[in-house]
Amino acid sequence: MSSTPLRVSREQILAFRRTVQALNERLPWSAASLRTVAWAGLQDSMPRAALLSIHARVANTEPTALDDSALVQVWGPRFSVFVVPAQDVAPFTLGRHPDDERGRRRAEGMAAAMAGVLGRHELPDSEVASALGVGNAIRYASTTGTLLIRWEGARAPRVRMVEAPPIEPLAARRELARRHLHVHGPSDADAFAQWAGISAREGQAAFAGLERELLPVRTPIGNRWLLSDDETTLRAASSAPAPARLLPSGDAFYLLHGADRELLVPDAARRGHLWTSRAWPGAVMVAGEIVGAWRRANTVMTVEPWRELTAAEREAVEGEARSLPLPALTREISVRWAG
Repeated sequence: MSSTPLRVSREQILAFRRTVQALNERLPWSAASLRTVAWAGLQDSMPRAALLSIHARVANTEPTALDDSALVQVWGPRFSVFVVPAQDVAPFTLGRHPDDERGRRRAEGMAAAMAGVLGRHELPDSEVASALGVGNAIRYASTTGTLLIRWEGARAPRVRMVEAPPIEPLAARRELARRHLHVHGPSDADAFAQWAGISAREGQAAFAGLERELLPVRTPIGNRWLLSDDETTLRAASSAPAPARLLPSGDAFYLLHGADRELLVPDAARRGHLWTSRAWPGAVMVAGEIVGAWRRANTVMTVEPWRELTAAEREAVEGEARSLPLPALTREISVRWAG
């Protein structure tokens, strides 16, 4: 670990994040591309959010993309629904297993009870919860790495049990921290803990185990850490962003907290339009910057721009709207410009 902090600007940080998240140029459709864009998971708490996150990053995304065998769903960070690579379940589940004995007993006991109800079957989570006489507490079992889900938005998630990953929780948590740093970096232990939904102490323990892999970075919002392996990418990150992207609610690019929100959206008045107290709207990205918010009702998308957009910029946004891979639409999506 170098002792001299690398100074980086806001523009470098955002260019790095766009590069590692494949937001400058879409990747070709493949299992490898899906794993790349889901490296730190894709939050799917709003119906089809993960599908639209994939569409923003991978070419030729179809409405059935989430059925690809390269992906699975879990209750991941903060017990939210996440789409993650099928071969990388451990960091997002076992990586959040509590360190304290009480928390572990609760998670492992719930997993054992669910296994007794489910066996080799897949059932709606509501049926399992009812059989056990509990509610959302069944989500605690997710940190054992033995629980997968399937949620499509309209019905209750379906749950099934699988074998636990052959890795220790602390090692899985360190890998989760690496993924957070790669996709959301530069970052620190507190930001990681908040994103992952774990205690500050658990976040700090994960970072302590990565000491030899980290590079100190001085950013406009304070001292942070970067994976040493990402230094070259940060220094060479492209400054040629895509004309437009429509990012869904909870997309990884703005799944941020605290000062990281200030870095992404410097205007305090605008931050309240994006990170609301209820369901977040989608974010409108034009030329690499977040310039507005969007919401959709059936085939009408309402876009609230925060600045005057050129005719070409509006056409780029409308083109993205028309290309969204949403199933069962009766006609093409149209854009209504608000304000």
